Amino acid sequence: MSKILISCDEATTICDKSQYGESSFLEKVKLNFHFLFCKVCKKYTKQNSFMSKVFGNYAEHCKCSEQKRLSEIEKKKLEEEIKKRLKIN
Repeated sequence: MSKILISCDEATTICDKSQYGESSFLEKVKLNFHFLFCKVCKKYTKQNSFMSKVFGNYAEHCKCSEQKRLSEIEKKKLEEEIKKRLKIN
C-alpha cells in the first residue's frame, strides 16, 4: 500500500508529466488514488489543465512561438480570455 501513496510534490510532478503524455499508467493510478485524499492536488490538476488549454489555444493563434515572449497586446488578450473562461467555469 505504501508504494501507491505519494506526496503532494510527487502528485504535482505526475500531473505535469501527465499533461504532456509522459506519465506511466502506474503514475496515473497513484495520482488518482492521491486525489481521493487530497482535494488541493485535485484542484491544482484541474486548474493546471485549464491554464494549459487556454494558453495552448491562444498560442496557436499568435506569433509568440517566433518571438519567444508575448507582446503587451498579446498578454492583455490572454488575460481577457482567462477571465472570460473563468466566468464560464
